[in-house]
Amino acid sequence: MRDLTTKYGDNAGKIWSVLSEKGCLKKNDIITMTKLDEKDFHAGLGWLARENKVSRHDEDSFKIDNTNLDNEIGSHAGRVWKVLDIWGDADYDSMKRLSDLDDEELHAALGWLAREDKIIFDGKNRFNLKQSI
Repeated sequence: MRDLTTKYGDNAGKIWSVLSEKGCLKKNDIITMTKLDEKDFHAGLGWLARENKVSRHDEDSFKIDNTNLDNEIGSHAGRVWKVLDIWGDADYDSMKRLSDLDDEELHAALGWLAREDKIIFDGKNRFNLKQSI
């Protein structure tokens, strides 16, 4: 399995390419054009938000622009980071419960943290913080 940084970065690249070519698009149109599923879309969106490359145009549309998602996704990423810092590692369901985030919010937060190269997904289906060297 590819590491999260590669996977989520690839997802972000697909979203960025479609938005760069087509302009502002609704979420479902982006998902259709990129052939990403919901979770991969949100992880890619989180990655792009961390890079300050995507903004929400209206409730369900996105465009390439300086982000307006940093307060939302960044704070969710902070919650996930704190869960992993306290617990050491967690599976997806535990992380969702402990962070009190829904699926979309959690995947976007994971994309944000992957862009920061702060998380890993181990072979036991658990998320961990990357150890600083």
